[in-house]
Amino acid sequence: MENVSLNPEFPNSSCKGLGSYSLRRNEWTNFTIPGPIPNFYIAVPIIYSVICAVGLTGNTAVIYVILKAPKMKTVTNVFILNLAIADELFTLVLPINIADYLLLQWPFGEFMCKLIISIDQYNTFSSIYFLTVMSIDRYLVVVATVKSKKMSYRTYRAAKIVSLCVWTFVTIIILPFTVFGKIHNDWGRLQCVFVFPDPESLWWKASRIYTLIMGFAIPVSTICILYTMMLCKLRSMHLNINAKALDKAKKKVTLMVLIILAVCLFCWTPYHLSTIVALTTDIQQTPLIIGISYFITSLSYANSCLNPFLYAFLDDSFRKSFRKLVECRTAP
Repeated sequence: MENVSLNPEFPNSSCKGLGSYSLRRNEWTNFTIPGPIPNFYIAVPIIYSVICAVGLTGNTAVIYVILKAPKMKTVTNVFILNLAIADELFTLVLPINIADYLLLQWPFGEFMCKLIISIDQYNTFSSIYFLTVMSIDRYLVVVATVKSKKMSYRTYRAAKIVSLCVWTFVTIIILPFTVFGKIHNDWGRLQCVFVFPDPESLWWKASRIYTLIMGFAIPVSTICILYTMMLCKLRSMHLNINAKALDKAKKKVTLMVLIILAVCLFCWTPYHLSTIVALTTDIQQTPLIIGISYFITSLSYANSCLNPFLYAFLDDSFRKSFRKLVECRTAP
């Protein structure tokens, strides 16, 4: 365990760095504060509450529109729907994380501990893997357009099967975290954290490397390769074969997927970079370092409430469908 006792002397000053799992599971929030309360201790629950409220509202709207509006039944929107469901699940349980933070201990029992850890890890892995699938889909669309071929296999039903496979794959990935998620009695306070067997430091490093590789390096590398190949094909099509470019709708969808990906990387890259720092550097626990760690965690949480606004700004079909559904519900 790497629990922090936050007082003026900072007695637990040998910290392994900006944690990855420890941040997401609040292992740094075991405060004992005889002196002035740090500003971030007050700010963090406010930020989390805003993320929760905005995320629930936005993702609920996305799920509702995609399920109810006939025009939204597209392959890309199946993946966006699953992305919104993953974000919705996380924002639904965020109040429990806020309560854990404010109470300075875990009062909800071991079953809830494992459940919250599982949902937290679903949020960590599912977003990037659904974006990977969306990138593969965009690449296949571009290739088919360049070669003037029809994609008979690219159907709404096939997209639902692929989404189910992604959920199954992510479930397998997060199983170790569910197993290691336990209640730990830390000086009389119950904490919901990862309890690793001996040698604990080795398991600690292995868990961070595992998340870094499976949750960032592999999917992001795949996405970068796909988009590089896609841009090369588009450039080749424009310069060499003098064919028509992708139509306006396909360009917009590709742009939307790219921007969603960029926002996801913006929110999650500091989180995964902190893993590298944690593995390679010994950082002293200071208020500044702990404040930075909470900022990184909040940034990763914020990704769960940003995507709905991207759909609203970038997708005309979504805006029109949302407007139409609202008008139908408010009509006498």
